[in-house]
Amino acid sequence: MVDTHLNQNSVQDVLDYDRQKELKAFDDTKAGVKGLVDSGIVKIPPIFVMPTDELSCEKSYSGSTHLQVPLIDLKDIHEGGVQRKQVVEEIQHASETWGLFQIVNHGIPEDVMDNMIKGIRRFHEQPTEVKREYYSRDVPKNVKFFSNYHLYKAKFANWRDTLSFSMAPVAPSPEEYPAGCRDVVISYSQQVKRLGLTLLELLSEGLGLRSNHLAEMECAAGHSLFCHYCPACPEPNRTMGTSEHTDNDFFTILLQDQIGGLQALYQNQWVDIPPVTGALVVNLGDLFQASTATHHTRNNLLRSDIANDSQLLP
Repeated sequence: MVDTHLNQNSVQDVLDYDRQKELKAFDDTKAGVKGLVDSGIVKIPPIFVMPTDELSCEKSYSGSTHLQVPLIDLKDIHEGGVQRKQVVEEIQHASETWGLFQIVNHGIPEDVMDNMIKGIRRFHEQPTEVKREYYSRDVPKNVKFFSNYHLYKAKFANWRDTLSFSMAPVAPSPEEYPAGCRDVVISYSQQVKRLGLTLLELLSEGLGLRSNHLAEMECAAGHSLFCHYCPACPEPNRTMGTSEHTDNDFFTILLQDQIGGLQALYQNQWVDIPPVTGALVVNLGDLFQASTATHHTRNNLLRSDIANDSQLLP
């Protein structure tokens, strides 16, 4: 059972503080959530505490065990004919009913995916002094490390840090990448960009359009990587790694580590999306919602978790 009870002292702690001051103090450390963990805290700061009513709702629904997100095999898509048509139909059905799906045999080697996870973990688990030089909230920067994109606007902060890369229309210069993950990020990005263009073809065909229709609309003109890291939390029942949200892009290709924690809302039930070896999750965003079912995704903050979002932005 999940305990969402706050004792009197805990409630008073949340009430008696200047939120903006605390947010700025946290941000100014440039250490992120991992810095809090490394400092040895045993209670999470109030800025991360989810409101009790929302926390009760978020934590009271366990993932459905009888529903499964569609898993689509892309192995035969380049054969044309019946094989490709079947895949297109599966993607279109999943888009209309779920708004997301998993894919296997997508062309990205497992070692590239594994190295991406390891490289991002290496970055996030470095000493704060090393990561600090990348810490920024400057939107135009191609490479930046930060904690919570909407830190100053959200009702509560999520328990996660992020390393982001804006890969297109202008890619970072070689010296902009952190040395410890430069090669793996470039390799993964190139592979996932090609996959993204293939998915645009399949989605176009599913809508009864020419294969290059969505690409010609410049739906893949932008390409960003958001590499999230959720370190172990001393009070996981009081916060979230990623709260309920929809993606505001065209679609997201998500690579999970083996810890998992991703859930999707389907027919008013939260459904677990457990990691499948070699699989990627494709989540259709707000800009594609006209042809898909409305849905939300979230990560349950249960333990240390990494996910890599590769977003295609119009």
